[in-house]
Amino acid sequence: MGKKVVCAGTFDHFHPGHRDFLRQAKRLGDELTVIVARDETVRRIKGFLPTHNEQMRKHNVEESGIPELVILGNLDTDLFQIIQELKPDIIALGYDQRVSDEEITKRFPYCTIIRLQSFQPDHYKSSFYRQKGTD
Repeated sequence: MGKKVVCAGTFDHFHPGHRDFLRQAKRLGDELTVIVARDETVRRIKGFLPTHNEQMRKHNVEESGIPELVILGNLDTDLFQIIQELKPDIIALGYDQRVSDEEITKRFPYCTIIRLQSFQPDHYKSSFYRQKGTD
């Protein structure tokens, strides 16, 4: 059985930075599962709703053809429960994701945590698209 990789994000305004993130994560193993954050989770963590709803964001990630599986995150307060269920070998984190590597390692000692490189962050960030009001 090959290495299972998991990554997660909002993926609002799906752009080349997201595609690069997924390609980097895919290269780390044999099977990539992407967790798309629920609308309510984004609102709770970031303080605003994403421009595109969770079904559209999930669809956009699926349409990229990069991951083997795309799922919506849990709605409860334990965001990491889904990782426990998926049992990945590797958790890929974005360069700008505000989550502690140490906290994840403590909770999932069997996983390797890898921070991925940024891809032209001065051009491709969902916040730029949100501010402009474009896709």
